[in-house]
Amino acid sequence: MTAHPLFRALTRGALAALMVTLAACSALKNPEIQGSAEELYASGKSEMSSGNWPSAIKYLEKVEGRAGGGLLAQQSQLDLAYAYWKSGEKAQAISTLDRFIKLNPSSPGLDYALYLRGMVNFNDDFGIIGALSQQSPAERDQQASRESYQSFKQLVDQFPESKYAADARLRMDYIVNVLAEYEVHVARYYLRRGALVAAANRAQQTITVYPQTPATEEALYIMAQAYDRLGLDKLRDDATRVLAHNFPESPLLKQGIQEREKPWWQLW
Repeated sequence: MTAHPLFRALTRGALAALMVTLAACSALKNPEIQGSAEELYASGKSEMSSGNWPSAIKYLEKVEGRAGGGLLAQQSQLDLAYAYWKSGEKAQAISTLDRFIKLNPSSPGLDYALYLRGMVNFNDDFGIIGALSQQSPAERDQQASRESYQSFKQLVDQFPESKYAADARLRMDYIVNVLAEYEVHVARYYLRRGALVAAANRAQQTITVYPQTPATEEALYIMAQAYDRLGLDKLRDDATRVLAHNFPESPLLKQGIQEREKPWWQLW
């Protein structure tokens, strides 16, 4: 059946009106951000000051294309990475910083970029104690903390006088202690499950890679315990002697003797 010409005209008109309406609604939902690079940057900084990170990101993402690669573009990228980080978009923050570092090796903001990259990966609650209650330490990934350390180290090596260097050094020390503690937790995990060779090796790795950290004390104790259960008396005595020399007041010395006096079936 052929539609009446008037009906067809009305239909075409209704469809056209509907399309206009939909386009208007879409524009309202996704308005095009207008303005110069300076105006967009100022708006982005204003939103950052208010803690409105998603809105700040929308403005800052537009700046680089309009700033012509100058210092404003560089600063907007650093602020954008910070806004990504604060909004919980860690991967986007790291990607933005990696790109900045690669494209701007002589930028006056490079030290801050390295510092910020370290901070994005840094977590002062790396989760060693609490998280292990529900998860095997052997399953935990410390890659982020290692990457954080490398970023801080690059900052300190390249810019030892940077205003961010002192704080970076403190965080590096903290990360080293946490990584050493993590290795000891893994070694203890193996020891408790009777994986004696793995326990001894992981404890030895702690001492070799992270010497002079607080975790060394327990690493020596674990080594002595593992060697004792393996029947390697000389290695056990060597580890105990080093423990006693470096930590003469350690309660682990007495605990080690008590452990050796237990029947074998109570050790694991």
